Amino acid sequence: MAPPRCVAHEVLPMKFYPILALLACAAAPSSQAQSIQAEDAQAALLASPDPVLASNKKLVYDMYREVLLGGRADLVDRYFTVEYLQHNPNVASGRDALARFIRGSRPERPVKPTITLPLITMIAERDFVLVVTQRPMRDDKDEGYVTSWFDLFRIAGGKIAEHWDPALKSSAMLKFDPNSVSDALSRIESEKAGAREPARP
Repeated sequence: MAPPRCVAHEVLPMKFYPILALLACAAAPSSQAQSIQAEDAQAALLASPDPVLASNKKLVYDMYREVLLGGRADLVDRYFTVEYLQHNPNVASGRDALARFIRGSRPERPVKPTITLPLITMIAERDFVLVVTQRPMRDDKDEGYVTSWFDLFRIAGGKIAEHWDPALKSSAMLKFDPNSVSDALSRIESEKAGAREPARP
């Protein structure tokens, strides 16, 4: 077995920077209108003339539904390598550490047939799969806004071997439940709609 790569000096593959910049601009508007929610539309994202890329996207898609959204920590061995490398600073590397994080941050839920996050796109290239979603945030004045979020996965031997995202170190991230995203986006949209309404005399 090859020795594990150094996590501290690992960087995002350079070829993905132009893609991420383009996707960040596309996902910027504070609306769920451009997200892909329908089951058939999400299924179309998984298609690829390359069967390996299609398989890699399906692996990540099912992991998202079952583990990240469904809270099924017991299924991490189906999707992740034992030596799984994690570049989110709030979670340790290793499949067992990921299972502990899932158990500590969200309950088990019925697994849905689709990714229920506001999904923008999925892209597969070589042994990487990129997932882009919308993410609600609050600024220092507690005003809501919507930004883009990405998860980049490296696939090895039919399982997820490595993960990158833009997370900053935060105790709140340890308890973050992605199932809260849709409600948070709806609250932000309601707040903005209320702010646009003219004041009554």
